[in-house]
Amino acid sequence: MGERTSYAPGTFCWVDLTAADHDAAKAFYAALFGWEYQDFPIPGGGVYSVAHIDGKAAAAIVPLPGPSVPPHWNCYVSVEDADAAAALAQDLGATVVLPAGDVGESGRLAILLDPQGAMLSVWQPGEHFGAALVNGPGLLSWNDLLSPDVEGSAAFYRELFGWTIEPIPGAEGQYWSIANDGRTNGGLMPMPPGGHPAWNLYFGVEDTEATMARARDLGAQIVMGPMPVPSGRFAVLRDPQNAVFSVVDGDFDP
Repeated sequence: MGERTSYAPGTFCWVDLTAADHDAAKAFYAALFGWEYQDFPIPGGGVYSVAHIDGKAAAAIVPLPGPSVPPHWNCYVSVEDADAAAALAQDLGATVVLPAGDVGESGRLAILLDPQGAMLSVWQPGEHFGAALVNGPGLLSWNDLLSPDVEGSAAFYRELFGWTIEPIPGAEGQYWSIANDGRTNGGLMPMPPGGHPAWNLYFGVEDTEATMARARDLGAQIVMGPMPVPSGRFAVLRDPQNAVFSVVDGDFDP
C-alpha cells in the first residue's frame, strides 16, 4: 500500500465510476472492497461519493450524466495544465470530448478520446490531487490500455505525456510496459477480438479467486480469469450495472 500527497505529471492519479443506480453501486463496491463514503453535493443535483479506505480517498462514484451514457469507470492522469494537455492531444489526433474546465476548487478536468478510440481524463490538481492511497487491497493498483493499434497508441502517449513505452521481452508483442519518469505506470496490449479500445483499471485484492466468488454473489459477472501475471493473478469483472473493471493480487508497488 502506498500513501500519496501528490502525483508527478503523467501519472495515473484517480478513478471514478459513473453509475446508473448510484446507491446500488455504492452498496456493491462497499461490500466488495470495504469502501466507506463521503458524499459531496453536485450543482444541479446528485452527489459525488468519494470512497475511503482507512479514512483516505481511494476512488469515487458519480451518477450518470444522461441516459445515453452507459455505466463505466473513468481513469485520470495528472497534468500540469489541462488546457495545454487537451490542445496537444487534439493536435496529435485525439478528440476532446469535454473541453478543460474547472471542477469547483478541486481542479481542472478535460476528457479525451484518443486516436484509437479509448477514453481518458486529464486532471490538473487543485484542492484534490487524486487518490491518497494506491497499490493495495481495494485501491487503484494498475492501468492497462487495450488498443487496436499498439504502435499508434504508443506514439500518441509518448508525445502527449512523455511516457516510456517498450515491449516486454518474451511477451511476443502481446504486452508493452508504460513508465512515467522512470516509474511503472501501466501497460499496453492489443485489443482482443470483439473488444473495444479502452483503459482498464485494476483494484488490488488479497485473493483474486475469493474476490471473484464474492463479486459473483453480489451480482457481478466474470469476464475473464483468474489469469497468472508475474506479480500474482488477475481477473476481469463486470459489475451489476455492466461497468467493467479488473482485480489483481500478489505483490504491489509501494
